[in-house]
Amino acid sequence: MAASIARTKLPILKDHLSAAVGKSSIVVKAIAITVIIGYLLSFISYAIPFITVTPGYVMPPNFRVYSFGLYCFVELHFWHVLADIAVIILFGKLLEPLWGAPDMLLFFIIVNLGVGLMTAFLYFFIYLVTLNEKYLFEVHIYGLSGYIAGFCVAVKQVMPDHCLATLPFGKLRNTHIPLTLLVLIVLLRIAGLLPGPYPYMFTSGIVVSWVYLRFYQKHTNGNRGDMADNFSFASFFPSQFQPLIAIISNSVFSGLVKIKLCKKPQRRYDVSSPTTITVTLPGSEPHDAERRKQLALKALNERLGKPEGNPNWPTLDDDSPASPATVLLNPTLSQEATSKASAATSLSISDTAKHDPTSAEMV
Repeated sequence: MAASIARTKLPILKDHLSAAVGKSSIVVKAIAITVIIGYLLSFISYAIPFITVTPGYVMPPNFRVYSFGLYCFVELHFWHVLADIAVIILFGKLLEPLWGAPDMLLFFIIVNLGVGLMTAFLYFFIYLVTLNEKYLFEVHIYGLSGYIAGFCVAVKQVMPDHCLATLPFGKLRNTHIPLTLLVLIVLLRIAGLLPGPYPYMFTSGIVVSWVYLRFYQKHTNGNRGDMADNFSFASFFPSQFQPLIAIISNSVFSGLVKIKLCKKPQRRYDVSSPTTITVTLPGSEPHDAERRKQLALKALNERLGKPEGNPNWPTLDDDSPASPATVLLNPTLSQEATSKASAATSLSISDTAKHDPTSAEMV
């Protein structure tokens, strides 16, 4: 029975995989092929210290800094290769249409370089504390776990409210994925099912990708970063801890601004409109506004689609005020309502102008 199910499912899975890879861009295909080549090279045991980041060997006299560009393509287990390729293809399907292939490749390079450097320095610090040389020469940093974390952060940025599953304790959304996976990875590491550097690499991937997307990613409108409230560092944590995390993260950011490592976000005020003042925040993109508009329309349609019990229909008595339905059916009442609204609006504007000359100038 199981064999027959496997025989029927495997061709379907193979067709879906080949279709997904076939429709992917050249960047996605190149990264996936390189990961497969790195996995094949891992069978050469003496090559592993040269193609992975070994903290003790990146310092002089060995100075194998080139390993920071190779380690991310190396995997020692086939299921890790499958997970890497799946994430690479998903990244291409979800985010490459929004970013473009060059930005996707730039994100891949920045995240993996940052993860390799941060993880290596972390092991240097552990060695300074413990003076145990195994943290320098027996640790091999490899794989795309940091990039997987970066993918989770990027999806949180683009689609934070998308519901993945409904669980007994609430809805699991994209915004919960980075921290949820981090907790799961730590538990798997404690159980001995993941290599030692994996949690450090995943944490570094979250930090590096968030810093890049928050402050440095260049958008088509010329702005950099994404200063939206739902993409703050505190938004990665449960709501109970967000106030405390916000105080700490804001203090760190203020310190980085003072030492010129980060720039204070600038707000643009558009006073060209005769009636309103438009405030533009860095990182606010048209596609983000369109996404939120579609979500609002979907919620409205769902609400309108629900049947309402015992609706209160308006009366047609002459003594009662004209209901909206009556106004729509009677053109005379409609014209009267329109003229009254125009008169009220004119009176309101004139009163505002009398009390506040500056508001008159703005209008």
